[in-house]
Amino acid sequence: MCRTLAAFPTTCLERAKEFKTRLGIFLHKSELGFDSGSIGKFEWGSKHSKERSFSEDVLGWRESFDLLLSSKNGVAAFHAFLKTEFSEENLEFWLACEEFKKIRSATKLASKAHRIFDEFICSEAPKEVNIDHETRELTRTNLQAATASCFDVAQGKTRTLMEKDSYPRFLKSPAYQDLAAQALASSTSASSSSPAEPSHT
Repeated sequence: MCRTLAAFPTTCLERAKEFKTRLGIFLHKSELGFDSGSIGKFEWGSKHSKERSFSEDVLGWRESFDLLLSSKNGVAAFHAFLKTEFSEENLEFWLACEEFKKIRSATKLASKAHRIFDEFICSEAPKEVNIDHETRELTRTNLQAATASCFDVAQGKTRTLMEKDSYPRFLKSPAYQDLAAQALASSTSASSSSPAEPSHT
């Protein structure tokens, strides 16, 4: 975790600057990918309402954490922010659980469950998430008969942690504040430049 600038001064500042640059120029890009594998890319709306759709999307992220997570653009932006804090594993685990729930094959479910556990839950996992011992052991027990809900408790606690901790910092970050200001300006500009309804006399 990037808790203090004294600990990782150069890396933190560079990552924060990179995040701000990526988000700032995105209003003028149709597509921008992140080095985040399955996290995906920012996506625009329809051809005739790209700027308005993206602006409304960006402004919606501050309304609720649910709106942020339901937006592919929002997930990509939030993931970029979490990388600056070295805590992207929380979101990646949450996304992995969402995909896990879509699996219908019992065999694939069991196999995927163990991969997720080994990657995010077990002690010393490469992307270990911050959950308590009791939740970790409960999840381990659930793997003995894996179901689509076996990660629900761990996923819920990780989500709560992000919502109460990382999400507020994301909204207060200069990068998001700048992006929201640009989105608001673009939305206002788009509204004021819309052609007036023809009058019928």
